[in-house]
Amino acid sequence: MRNKRTKIIFIFVAIALLLPWPVAYGHDAGDGMVGQDTVHIEIAESSAKPSMEAIGGIINGVTPGDLFYIDATENQTDIVVTLHITNTHELIHCYRYMMFEVGMYVEGNAGKWTEAASFDGQPLPETFVTLKNGQASFILSGDAKYKVAIDGGNFNCLPTSTHADGGSLEPQFYLTVDQL
Repeated sequence: MRNKRTKIIFIFVAIALLLPWPVAYGHDAGDGMVGQDTVHIEIAESSAKPSMEAIGGIINGVTPGDLFYIDATENQTDIVVTLHITNTHELIHCYRYMMFEVGMYVEGNAGKWTEAASFDGQPLPETFVTLKNGQASFILSGDAKYKVAIDGGNFNCLPTSTHADGGSLEPQFYLTVDQL
């Protein structure tokens, strides 16, 4: 009985230590048409990123936060922005489900962020990235600054979730920006 309690405590401590922040990466050169001179991607500061606390067997929510900032002010053409979760193959063994509501914002006057519209002026649909789809894409107008954020979400960590090879149980985000 004592060994079982020790193992359970170890699992909870390991999960707590491994899951402080989602990881984010960015990339702006897809087919060579959108280059570093026209679109710039910046990864959000750690303090601005979304957070989550995974405890085995419990449904929990995601604290909203920013992932990426996109500067397309020098690009006059429409762009395709795609947010990927790159480690779904690892996460599916540790979660029953995981879903993140993706928010896309445009910077307006005085640096104020408002919800972005599609390239045709229509409101963007409510969009989620899950372990099943692994990505979400948006078509946006150039000549603006954008913010990609996680506005919320939830997940359910399996009761015995540990990562045997020392990998992370956190989602790793990757962003691509391509010309339409």
